Amino acid sequence: MNLRDLRYVLAVAEHRHFGRAAEACHVSQPTLSAQIRKLEDSLGAPLFERTNRWVVPTDFGARVLVHAARAVEEADAIAALGRSAGDPLAGPLRLGVIPTLGPYLMPLVFGPARHRFPRLALEPWEDLTGALLDRLRGRRLDAALVATPVPPGEFAERPLFTEPFLAALPPEHPLAGRERLDEPELAPDLLVLSDGHCLRDQALAACNAPDPSGGSLRAASLETLVNMVAAGFGTTLVPGLAAGALRGRNVVLRPLAAPRGRTVRLVWRPSFPRAAALDALAQLVREVLSAYGGGDGAGSAPADLVPADLVPAALGPMGLTPA
Repeated sequence: MNLRDLRYVLAVAEHRHFGRAAEACHVSQPTLSAQIRKLEDSLGAPLFERTNRWVVPTDFGARVLVHAARAVEEADAIAALGRSAGDPLAGPLRLGVIPTLGPYLMPLVFGPARHRFPRLALEPWEDLTGALLDRLRGRRLDAALVATPVPPGEFAERPLFTEPFLAALPPEHPLAGRERLDEPELAPDLLVLSDGHCLRDQALAACNAPDPSGGSLRAASLETLVNMVAAGFGTTLVPGLAAGALRGRNVVLRPLAAPRGRTVRLVWRPSFPRAAALDALAQLVREVLSAYGGGDGAGSAPADLVPADLVPAALGPMGLTPA
Protein backbone atom coordinates (compact mmCIF):
# COMPACT_ATOMS: atom_id res chain seq x y z
CA MET A 1 0.00 0.00 0.00
CA ASN A 2 1.27 3.48 -0.88
CA LEU A 3 0.00 7.02 -1.19
CA ARG A 4 -0.38 6.72 -4.95
CA ASP A 5 -2.82 3.82 -4.53
CA LEU A 6 -4.76 5.74 -1.90
CA ARG A 7 -5.06 8.70 -4.26
CA TYR A 8 -6.42 6.34 -6.92
CA VAL A 9 -9.00 5.02 -4.48
CA LEU A 10 -10.10 8.54 -3.50
CA ALA A 11 -10.37 9.55 -7.17
CA VAL A 12 -12.61 6.60 -8.01
CA ALA A 13 -14.80 7.38 -5.01
CA GLU A 14 -15.12 10.99 -6.11
CA HIS A 15 -15.77 10.40 -9.83
CA ARG A 16 -17.68 7.11 -9.51
CA HIS A 17 -16.03 6.08 -12.76
CA PHE A 18 -12.66 4.42 -13.42
CA GLY A 19 -12.04 6.25 -16.67
CA ARG A 20 -12.66 9.71 -15.26
CA ALA A 21 -10.66 8.86 -12.15
CA ALA A 22 -7.73 7.73 -14.28
CA GLU A 23 -7.90 10.96 -16.28
CA ALA A 24 -7.90 13.01 -13.07
CA CYS A 25 -4.85 11.06 -11.85
CA HIS A 26 -3.08 11.39 -15.23
CA VAL A 27 -2.70 7.63 -15.71
CA SER A 28 -4.28 5.10 -18.01
CA GLN A 29 -7.44 3.35 -16.90
CA PRO A 30 -5.83 -0.14 -17.02
CA THR A 31 -3.03 1.08 -14.76
CA LEU A 32 -5.41 2.57 -12.22
CA SER A 33 -7.72 -0.46 -12.28
CA ALA A 34 -4.82 -2.87 -11.84
CA GLN A 35 -3.42 -0.97 -8.86
CA ILE A 36 -6.79 -0.88 -7.14
CA ARG A 37 -7.21 -4.63 -7.76
CA LYS A 38 -3.81 -5.26 -6.18
CA LEU A 39 -4.77 -3.14 -3.19
CA GLU A 40 -8.05 -5.02 -2.79
CA ASP A 41 -6.19 -8.33 -2.97
CA SER A 42 -3.76 -7.21 -0.28
CA LEU A 43 -6.61 -6.03 1.96
CA GLY A 44 -8.66 -9.15 1.36
CA ALA A 45 -11.92 -7.41 0.47
CA PRO A 46 -13.32 -5.31 -2.42
CA LEU A 47 -13.31 -1.55 -2.05
CA PHE A 48 -15.88 -0.89 -4.79
CA GLU A 49 -19.01 -2.49 -6.16
CA ARG A 50 -18.75 -2.36 -9.92
CA THR A 51 -21.28 -2.62 -12.76
CA ASN A 52 -21.17 -1.49 -16.38
CA ARG A 53 -23.02 1.68 -15.40
CA TRP A 54 -21.70 2.78 -12.03
CA VAL A 55 -19.06 2.30 -9.34
CA VAL A 56 -19.81 2.78 -5.63
CA PRO A 57 -17.77 2.04 -2.49
CA THR A 58 -18.64 -1.07 -0.54
CA ASP A 59 -19.30 -0.72 3.18
CA PHE A 60 -15.71 -1.80 3.76
CA GLY A 61 -14.53 0.64 1.10
CA ALA A 62 -16.39 3.53 2.72
CA ARG A 63 -14.56 2.88 5.98
CA VAL A 64 -11.21 2.66 4.19
CA LEU A 65 -11.90 5.97 2.42
CA VAL A 66 -12.00 7.81 5.74
CA HIS A 67 -8.49 6.63 6.60
CA ALA A 68 -7.24 7.10 3.03
CA ALA A 69 -8.38 10.74 2.97
CA ARG A 70 -6.72 11.37 6.31
CA ALA A 71 -3.45 9.76 5.19
CA VAL A 72 -3.35 11.72 1.93
CA GLU A 73 -4.11 15.01 3.70
CA GLU A 74 -1.32 14.40 6.20
CA ALA A 75 1.09 13.61 3.37
CA ASP A 76 0.01 16.75 1.52
CA ALA A 77 0.41 18.73 4.72
CA ILE A 78 4.01 17.53 5.02
CA ALA A 79 4.68 18.57 1.43
CA ALA A 80 2.97 21.93 1.99
CA LEU A 81 5.04 22.54 5.09
CA GLY A 82 8.15 21.94 3.05
CA ARG A 83 7.01 24.47 0.45
CA SER A 84 5.83 26.99 3.00
CA ALA A 85 9.16 26.84 4.82
CA GLY A 86 10.53 28.88 1.94
CA ASP A 87 7.35 30.59 0.73
CA PRO A 88 3.86 30.03 2.21
CA LEU A 89 2.38 31.69 -0.87
CA ALA A 90 3.73 29.13 -3.32
CA GLY A 91 1.74 26.34 -4.92
CA PRO A 92 -1.95 25.72 -5.59
CA LEU A 93 -4.75 26.99 -3.38
CA ARG A 94 -8.08 25.28 -4.05
CA LEU A 95 -10.73 27.89 -3.32
CA GLY A 96 -14.47 27.22 -3.30
CA VAL A 97 -16.94 30.03 -3.96
CA ILE A 98 -20.74 30.20 -4.05
CA PRO A 99 -22.41 31.01 -7.42
CA THR A 100 -23.99 34.29 -6.26
CA LEU A 101 -20.54 35.62 -5.31
CA GLY A 102 -18.04 34.06 -7.71
CA PRO A 103 -18.97 35.93 -10.94
CA TYR A 104 -18.76 39.30 -9.19
CA LEU A 105 -15.86 38.92 -6.76
CA MET A 106 -13.43 36.61 -8.56
CA PRO A 107 -12.82 38.89 -11.59
CA LEU A 108 -11.82 41.63 -9.14
CA VAL A 109 -9.45 39.42 -7.16
CA PHE A 110 -7.66 37.16 -9.63
CA GLY A 111 -5.64 39.82 -11.43
CA PRO A 112 -4.30 41.46 -8.25
CA ALA A 113 -3.63 38.01 -6.77
CA ARG A 114 -1.48 37.00 -9.74
CA HIS A 115 0.44 40.26 -9.49
CA ARG A 116 0.99 40.17 -5.74
CA PHE A 117 1.45 36.41 -5.32
CA PRO A 118 3.02 35.19 -8.57
CA ARG A 119 3.80 31.73 -7.13
CA LEU A 120 0.32 31.18 -5.75
CA ALA A 121 -2.06 29.36 -8.12
CA LEU A 122 -5.68 30.02 -7.18
CA GLU A 123 -7.89 27.14 -8.32
CA PRO A 124 -11.56 28.18 -8.05
CA TRP A 125 -14.41 25.71 -7.61
CA GLU A 126 -17.95 27.14 -7.84
CA ASP A 127 -20.75 25.26 -6.10
CA LEU A 128 -23.53 25.56 -3.55
CA THR A 129 -22.62 26.07 0.09
CA GLY A 130 -23.42 22.52 1.21
CA ALA A 131 -21.33 21.00 -1.57
CA LEU A 132 -18.41 23.32 -0.82
CA LEU A 133 -18.42 22.38 2.86
CA ASP A 134 -18.54 18.69 1.92
CA ARG A 135 -15.51 19.19 -0.31
CA LEU A 136 -13.73 20.95 2.55
CA ARG A 137 -14.50 18.03 4.85
CA GLY A 138 -13.26 15.64 2.17
CA ARG A 139 -10.04 17.66 1.75
CA ARG A 140 -10.84 18.37 -1.89
CA LEU A 141 -10.81 22.12 -1.21
CA ASP A 142 -8.44 24.17 0.92
CA ALA A 143 -10.83 27.02 1.72
CA ALA A 144 -14.15 28.46 0.60
CA LEU A 145 -15.98 31.78 0.35
CA VAL A 146 -19.51 31.42 1.71
CA ALA A 147 -22.25 33.79 2.84
CA THR A 148 -23.86 31.87 5.71
CA PRO A 149 -22.61 30.77 9.13
CA VAL A 150 -20.82 27.41 9.16
CA PRO A 151 -21.21 24.61 11.73
CA PRO A 152 -19.65 25.85 14.98
CA GLY A 153 -16.36 24.26 15.91
CA GLU A 154 -15.96 22.38 12.64
CA PHE A 155 -14.28 25.07 10.53
CA ALA A 156 -12.10 28.08 11.10
CA GLU A 157 -13.55 31.23 9.59
CA ARG A 158 -12.78 34.88 8.95
CA PRO A 159 -15.53 37.40 8.10
CA LEU A 160 -14.42 39.55 5.16
CA PHE A 161 -17.23 42.00 4.40
CA THR A 162 -20.98 42.52 4.59
CA GLU A 163 -22.88 43.44 1.44
CA PRO A 164 -26.42 44.87 1.44
CA PHE A 165 -29.44 43.30 -0.21
CA LEU A 166 -31.29 45.49 -2.69
CA ALA A 167 -34.65 45.01 -4.34
CA ALA A 168 -34.45 44.60 -8.12
CA LEU A 169 -37.58 45.58 -10.03
CA PRO A 170 -38.61 46.30 -13.63
CA PRO A 171 -38.95 50.08 -14.17
CA GLU A 172 -42.70 49.81 -14.75
CA HIS A 173 -43.34 47.98 -11.47
CA PRO A 174 -45.76 49.84 -9.12
CA LEU A 175 -43.07 49.90 -6.40
CA ALA A 176 -40.28 51.18 -8.66
CA GLY A 177 -41.09 54.81 -7.93
CA ARG A 178 -40.50 54.42 -4.22
CA GLU A 179 -37.16 55.39 -2.66
CA ARG A 180 -37.15 52.56 -0.11
CA LEU A 181 -39.22 49.40 0.12
CA ASP A 182 -40.58 47.43 3.02
CA GLU A 183 -39.47 43.84 2.51
CA PRO A 184 -42.97 42.24 2.73
CA GLU A 185 -44.11 44.41 -0.19
CA LEU A 186 -41.93 42.28 -2.47
CA ALA A 187 -43.40 38.96 -1.32
CA PRO A 188 -46.34 38.64 -3.78
CA ASP A 189 -44.13 38.40 -6.88
CA LEU A 190 -40.73 37.61 -5.35
CA LEU A 191 -38.51 35.40 -7.52
CA VAL A 192 -35.92 33.23 -5.77
CA LEU A 193 -33.23 30.74 -6.67
CA SER A 194 -33.72 26.98 -6.56
CA ASP A 195 -33.22 24.89 -3.43
CA GLY A 196 -29.70 24.80 -2.03
CA HIS A 197 -28.78 28.42 -2.74
CA CYS A 198 -28.22 30.38 0.46
CA LEU A 199 -29.53 33.53 -1.25
CA ARG A 200 -32.90 31.78 -1.70
CA ASP A 201 -33.35 31.31 2.05
CA GLN A 202 -32.02 34.78 2.81
CA ALA A 203 -34.45 36.42 0.36
CA LEU A 204 -37.45 34.49 1.67
CA ALA A 205 -36.55 35.36 5.26
CA ALA A 206 -35.95 39.04 4.49
CA CYS A 207 -39.32 39.43 2.75
CA ASN A 208 -41.24 37.12 5.08
CA ALA A 209 -42.41 35.33 1.95
CA PRO A 210 -43.78 31.78 1.73
CA ASP A 211 -41.57 29.11 0.22
CA PRO A 212 -42.65 28.79 -3.44
CA SER A 213 -41.65 25.13 -3.60
CA GLY A 214 -44.63 24.26 -5.74
CA GLY A 215 -43.98 26.99 -8.28
CA SER A 216 -42.79 26.40 -11.81
CA LEU A 217 -39.65 28.61 -11.75
CA ARG A 218 -36.42 26.79 -10.87
CA ALA A 219 -33.71 29.39 -11.42
CA ALA A 220 -30.20 28.04 -10.97
CA SER A 221 -28.44 31.40 -11.30
CA LEU A 222 -28.84 35.01 -10.23
CA GLU A 223 -28.44 35.98 -13.88
CA THR A 224 -31.64 34.08 -14.73
CA LEU A 225 -33.55 35.88 -11.98
CA VAL A 226 -32.33 39.27 -13.19
CA ASN A 227 -33.39 38.46 -16.75
CA MET A 228 -36.84 37.48 -15.48
CA VAL A 229 -37.10 40.77 -13.59
CA ALA A 230 -36.00 42.72 -16.68
CA ALA A 231 -38.78 40.98 -18.61
CA GLY A 232 -41.34 42.19 -16.08
CA PHE A 233 -41.94 38.75 -14.57
CA GLY A 234 -41.46 39.78 -10.93
CA THR A 235 -39.01 41.15 -8.38
CA THR A 236 -36.01 39.72 -6.56
CA LEU A 237 -33.26 40.58 -4.09
CA VAL A 238 -29.66 40.96 -5.26
CA PRO A 239 -26.48 41.24 -3.16
CA GLY A 240 -24.68 44.55 -3.38
CA LEU A 241 -21.60 43.22 -5.16
CA ALA A 242 -23.77 41.92 -8.01
CA ALA A 243 -25.40 45.32 -8.51
CA GLY A 244 -22.58 46.59 -10.72
CA ALA A 245 -23.49 43.97 -13.33
CA LEU A 246 -27.00 45.44 -13.72
CA ARG A 247 -26.04 48.71 -15.37
CA GLY A 248 -27.67 48.93 -18.79
CA ARG A 249 -30.30 46.31 -17.93
CA ASN A 250 -34.04 46.99 -17.75
CA VAL A 251 -33.85 46.86 -13.95
CA VAL A 252 -33.93 49.41 -11.13
CA LEU A 253 -32.61 48.88 -7.61
CA ARG A 254 -34.21 50.07 -4.42
CA PRO A 255 -32.82 49.79 -0.87
CA LEU A 256 -34.84 48.07 1.82
CA ALA A 257 -36.47 50.11 4.57
CA ALA A 258 -34.84 47.90 7.18
CA PRO A 259 -31.34 47.36 5.73
CA ARG A 260 -30.42 43.70 5.43
CA GLY A 261 -27.38 41.99 4.02
CA ARG A 262 -25.09 39.00 4.20
CA THR A 263 -21.62 38.53 5.58
CA VAL A 264 -19.12 36.84 3.28
CA ARG A 265 -16.71 34.56 5.15
CA LEU A 266 -13.52 32.75 4.27
CA VAL A 267 -13.70 29.29 5.89
CA TRP A 268 -11.21 26.42 6.09
CA ARG A 269 -10.31 23.33 8.10
CA PRO A 270 -8.43 24.20 11.29
CA SER A 271 -5.79 21.63 10.32
CA PHE A 272 -4.99 23.35 7.00
CA PRO A 273 -1.25 24.08 7.24
CA ARG A 274 -1.03 27.20 5.05
CA ALA A 275 -2.80 29.75 7.21
CA ALA A 276 -0.43 32.45 5.99
CA ALA A 277 -1.78 32.09 2.45
CA LEU A 278 -5.35 32.50 3.69
CA ASP A 279 -4.40 35.55 5.75
CA ALA A 280 -2.85 37.14 2.68
CA LEU A 281 -5.86 36.29 0.50
CA ALA A 282 -8.29 37.75 3.06
CA GLN A 283 -6.30 40.98 3.21
CA LEU A 284 -6.18 41.18 -0.58
CA VAL A 285 -9.96 40.78 -0.88
CA ARG A 286 -10.53 43.63 1.55
CA GLU A 287 -8.06 45.90 -0.24
CA VAL A 288 -9.46 45.13 -3.69
CA LEU A 289 -13.03 45.83 -2.63
CA SER A 290 -12.00 49.04 -0.94
CA ALA A 291 -10.27 50.23 -4.10
CA TYR A 292 -13.15 49.03 -6.28
CA GLY A 293 -15.58 51.10 -4.27
CA GLY A 294 -13.42 54.17 -4.00
CA GLY A 295 -12.15 53.55 -0.48
CA ASP A 296 -8.74 54.40 0.86
CA GLY A 297 -7.24 50.92 0.40
CA ALA A 298 -6.95 50.36 4.14
CA GLY A 299 -10.24 48.63 4.82
CA SER A 300 -12.70 51.53 4.51
CA ALA A 301 -16.11 50.74 3.07
CA PRO A 302 -16.46 51.14 -0.71
CA ALA A 303 -18.47 54.29 -1.28
CA ASP A 304 -19.98 53.60 -4.70
CA LEU A 305 -20.40 49.85 -4.89
CA VAL A 306 -23.99 50.23 -6.14
CA PRO A 307 -24.17 52.14 -9.45
CA ALA A 308 -25.55 55.63 -8.81
CA ASP A 309 -27.81 55.47 -11.87
CA LEU A 310 -29.68 52.48 -10.44
CA VAL A 311 -30.70 53.99 -7.08
CA PRO A 312 -32.33 57.32 -6.17
CA ALA A 313 -29.67 60.00 -5.91
CA ALA A 314 -31.09 61.29 -2.63
CA LEU A 315 -30.19 58.08 -0.86
CA GLY A 316 -26.46 58.70 -1.01
CA PRO A 317 -23.75 56.04 -1.52
CA MET A 318 -24.39 52.40 -0.71
CA GLY A 319 -21.51 50.02 -0.29
CA LEU A 320 -19.87 47.22 1.60
CA THR A 321 -19.14 47.15 5.28
CA PRO A 322 -15.79 45.61 6.26
CA ALA A 323 -16.35 42.71 8.64
